[in-house]
Amino acid sequence: MSTTSDPFDSCQRATAVSARTSELVWYAAIVAIGLNLRPLLTSISPLMATIREATGLSFYGASLLTSLPVVAMGLGAFGTGMLARRLGETRGVALGLIAIAAACGARAFASTGGALMLTATAAGAGVAAIQALLPAVMKQRFAHRVPLAMGLFSASIMGGGGLGASLSPLAARLGGSWHTGLAVWALPALAALALWVGLNRGAQTRSKQATNTGTSATHVPVWRKRRAWTLGLHFGLVNGGYTSLVAWLPAYYQQHGASVAASGSLLAAMTVFQAVCALLLPLAAARFADRRPWLIAGLASQLIGIVGLTAWPEAAPVLWVAFAGAGLGGTFSVSLVTALDHSGDHRVAASLVAFMQGLGFVIAAITPVVAGRMRDLTGSFTGAWIMLAISISAMIVLTLAFSPRSYGHWLGRHGRATPQA
Repeated sequence: MSTTSDPFDSCQRATAVSARTSELVWYAAIVAIGLNLRPLLTSISPLMATIREATGLSFYGASLLTSLPVVAMGLGAFGTGMLARRLGETRGVALGLIAIAAACGARAFASTGGALMLTATAAGAGVAAIQALLPAVMKQRFAHRVPLAMGLFSASIMGGGGLGASLSPLAARLGGSWHTGLAVWALPALAALALWVGLNRGAQTRSKQATNTGTSATHVPVWRKRRAWTLGLHFGLVNGGYTSLVAWLPAYYQQHGASVAASGSLLAAMTVFQAVCALLLPLAAARFADRRPWLIAGLASQLIGIVGLTAWPEAAPVLWVAFAGAGLGGTFSVSLVTALDHSGDHRVAASLVAFMQGLGFVIAAITPVVAGRMRDLTGSFTGAWIMLAISISAMIVLTLAFSPRSYGHWLGRHGRATPQA
């Protein structure tokens, strides 16, 4: 007796395969975008000596090439609410990629410190738009897989930082100029833009409509909420370690006799550990409503790395950057997940994440400037590393305030949030 396949079952299987394929493409787009958010910072550091010689920048002035885009990430995040309402999250992310591509491309012609600072600021504004708007898209699309999506996003951010540190000197050698080592990062930004536009073709209008038809909760003044300021302070001081190490780790080891290539490799190694733990730590925390133990674990790892760099810099440099990188990456991604946990409404959560990053990146931008100034005054980075160790210790204590029980009432009179496990 012959059997025939059920058309309904075939249709169901085809739909399931299509859904899985679509989800994989979305994950690929998230990774492609994340890879573009840090090379604009990390490509500077291994080429710092050459750039300073060519432009005449002091250590303090050179630190602005790292701190200015971080300031732009912070200040730009405050304006992303209006950007989302005007354009929608999808177009806002695309605009951010355009800004990054244009700024990196302009570095092919930038010959002065001032011109480099302008490109750094423009690129940082593009990163601000993406970092504030993309988490809202992820929370809406991956409602039950936010830790996985955020882990992939965070890991790709850290991985992009490693690529910037390791490939920029190679690109500079092949191109015969440090300009090439900086400008080459326009290409992956354009590739990510093409993927994002293709994935969301025709979806911009729907995204904008979804944003504009939200409830009044969308416009919650999060800047009036104590929890928003606490999260921003925590995020800023945690990421101050990242911005300081990106800016000065190669210079620190060059001061101890390492070559430009070797010091750049240390920074690249640090970002490998960042990427791995940025993915693994939120996945490990996914089954637990309380993220605090995982935040503290990440901070403790970062503290061990900083103490090792300060006390025994030449004894085991790879070990210290491994601890620091693992802590930085894991804490970064779990911090974002923790902020998103505070509301079941993706728009409210996005507002909180945007404010947290806005305040946090402004704080983080100050740290490498202070470190550079201390280096100019003392001839050593020891004081800067001690400052970071004290900040990390304080953030371990502050982490205790982020109890899941507090998620339900942080909005106050604006309504109760829905904790996300």
